[in-house]
Amino acid sequence: MPVTSVKGLVGMVTGGASGLGRATTLRLVEQGAKVIVAIDFQAFGDDIKANKKIVAISGIDIRKEADVMKAIEECKTKCGRLDFVVNCAGIASAGGSIYDFKTGKPHSLEAFQKVLDVNLLGTFNVCRLAAGLIGKNEPVNGVRGCIINTASIAAFDSPPGNVDYVASKGALHSMTLVIARDLSEQMIRCVSIAPGFFLTPLSKPMLKDGLGALTKYTACPKRPGEPDEFAHLVQAILENPMLNGETIRIDAGMRMPFPSPM
Repeated sequence: MPVTSVKGLVGMVTGGASGLGRATTLRLVEQGAKVIVAIDFQAFGDDIKANKKIVAISGIDIRKEADVMKAIEECKTKCGRLDFVVNCAGIASAGGSIYDFKTGKPHSLEAFQKVLDVNLLGTFNVCRLAAGLIGKNEPVNGVRGCIINTASIAAFDSPPGNVDYVASKGALHSMTLVIARDLSEQMIRCVSIAPGFFLTPLSKPMLKDGLGALTKYTACPKRPGEPDEFAHLVQAILENPMLNGETIRIDAGMRMPFPSPM
């Protein structure tokens, strides 16, 4: 039996107004999918607002059950179903070591909590609520739908100074197989993507801090990733039903050095 196609599928992309989420949204609609874009307070570009295959919903805080249910109900009302979710909403590390011996200050507990709330709790909130609607689909090739989460290579190794971000992304990686098993009887897949250094609005401040120099530690190609290369992997996951319960690295073979050269 041939692999499936994203053509005709209905999906929701969180954080879909910029960066990896925006590239994912645009690629999937170009391939024939219809996408609900759920964001918080970012502005939608004209290419998203003008596309009839994209339903843009702003003011969605993925940490809040009522907000996520609003987006899911929009999928149900306007499209009749939900086939997949791609969770791209997230924030960067607040920065800083777990303890700064120069200043005598520990890492901010509030800053740590904020990163976990958005990256981990928010993603989990979308997964648990979207599964109910996805599970009502008729199976195709033994699958009713797919959930794709955005982890990071920081889940595996990272330079010092971003323990909050590492904790959030490491947890997403750890949850992947469990979610896949939890949803297996409903024939819903779960896959996580662990990108390396990609050129997005979230990464621009990191360039100023010298993180861009870390691309020399990639195997090949020695450059940052383009958002559409991430989106291409999302499409491949959606189209191949045998991908499940796994975190896939997309990092050009990057491995973080230690001590950090930054």
